[in-house]
Amino acid sequence: MTVKNVDPAQDPAYRPCVGVALFNPAGHVFVGRRLASAGPEHVDQTYAWQMPQGGIDPGEDPLTAARRELFEETNASSVSLLAEAPHWLAYDLPGNVAGRAWRGRYRGQTQKWFAFRFEGSDDEIDIASPAGHKPEFDEWRWEKLAATPGLIIPFKRCVYEEVVRLFAPYAAD
Repeated sequence: MTVKNVDPAQDPAYRPCVGVALFNPAGHVFVGRRLASAGPEHVDQTYAWQMPQGGIDPGEDPLTAARRELFEETNASSVSLLAEAPHWLAYDLPGNVAGRAWRGRYRGQTQKWFAFRFEGSDDEIDIASPAGHKPEFDEWRWEKLAATPGLIIPFKRCVYEEVVRLFAPYAAD
């Protein structure tokens, strides 16, 4: 499976989203284990780990959305921008999920990915009550970027493989 470049302005069948690769000073990324109740597109406890991601609000700039989603999911705000993916990365939802997720309005998601350097201490990260929002993760850890495609639900894997390729310069081996 290859990653698709789908601009949400050109194809409204894809939900516009952002994704965040949050790197610690050692070159590892934040991954959280998603709660099964965190969203209808998550259907497999075997591949429950992912990086922060979420929808772009109407009229919101993708970079602003990335900072907001990161804060809402992790409480992390001590970050600096490292890079922005040069294009949108899209995936299709499996048929059995597409009808349930987002009331069947989208066939998948298209994401603009950003890499940030985390400049705070680990105790700044609070997944239990992040920024006063409903938790999406029940556990988190720092992980090698190259390991993330093997942790993500399979239908999102092609996006994660491209994120690994794009943001490899910021990652530890």
